[in-house]
Amino acid sequence: PSFGFLFDIDGVLVRGRTPIPAARAAFGKLVNPQGQFLVPVVFVTNAGNCLRQKKAEQLSHLLGVPISQDQVMMSHSPLRMFKRYHKKCVLVSGQGPLLDIAQDLGFCQPITIDTLREKRPLLDAVDHDRRPNVLVSEISVVLFGEPVRWETSLQLIIDVLLTSGYPGNPYGQENYPHIPVLACNMDLMWVAEAQSPRFGHGTFMVCLENIYKKITGKDLKYEALMGKPSRLTYQYAEHLIRAQALQRSWEQPIQTLYAPGLAWDTELAPAGTAPGLAWDTELAPAAAACCRSVLVCTGVYDPQSEVALPSRDSVAENVFHGHRDFSFDPALVEPDHIVPDVDAAVDLVFQLENFAP
Repeated sequence: PSFGFLFDIDGVLVRGRTPIPAARAAFGKLVNPQGQFLVPVVFVTNAGNCLRQKKAEQLSHLLGVPISQDQVMMSHSPLRMFKRYHKKCVLVSGQGPLLDIAQDLGFCQPITIDTLREKRPLLDAVDHDRRPNVLVSEISVVLFGEPVRWETSLQLIIDVLLTSGYPGNPYGQENYPHIPVLACNMDLMWVAEAQSPRFGHGTFMVCLENIYKKITGKDLKYEALMGKPSRLTYQYAEHLIRAQALQRSWEQPIQTLYAPGLAWDTELAPAGTAPGLAWDTELAPAAAACCRSVLVCTGVYDPQSEVALPSRDSVAENVFHGHRDFSFDPALVEPDHIVPDVDAAVDLVFQLENFAP
């Protein structure tokens, strides 16, 4: 094969914990009788509340095909490349087995919001016995996903940022730029079993950014943003696609990536487009020429809605739901193709590529 698939999960393969019927039919066409994939496939999700092995097991059960953890890209997966932070203390925010996730990514000294709260229930700097001995001056903040108690996480993350890693000390006006913040999953909303979209981690980030600016008058800075639709995420996904092709001894270069459910249509730039970061040497330059989006009608987009899909001419007048730090390029929100569901997406790609399983 000279092409590969990057599959979104929520709204494309499942809604919450319920599989979309077309998904099993689609994946029946993507594997041979031995259960081996006929083309390289990576699942790209903005979820960050579990290990990729667990997500692979869940997908295998839902789709009825064997899926390995190397085919799964969580929103936090690119953090494996940020080795300059792996030996530093990091405060992690989100849900799920956060310490296991952080350690699996390579972080040696993670500390959770709950641990910080337990060690400083009153954030009392006078009582030296309550000072946490796990926080050091080289701490960083890693936002895996939306937490459960937003007010607690917002308060303690702000405390850490405004004290350079020593919550309980007085806020310092000189602590800018603040300690590094790395964030995964910028989705403002996402689709589950409810009839309307639900708040995502992007909404939590909007709260954090605005609280920080309201207090300091300055913008919260991110060392890195990852998860759909960041370029870093697609570069890392392309890296996983290449690894699969190499493992299967497929010598023909992967020229095109098709992305059912992913809002992205671009030429893939070489790795290292974010200057000053330490991940650029971890990835080889992108080999695929382009990534093409295939919009499905089982997620947020509803073809029966009275609101038409924006065109390139009209989209600039619509509300931008992307992250604050991303430029709004109207060309990136118009899909190459629109199909009813993921099964139709696979059929379309096979037709476009003249691929006969």
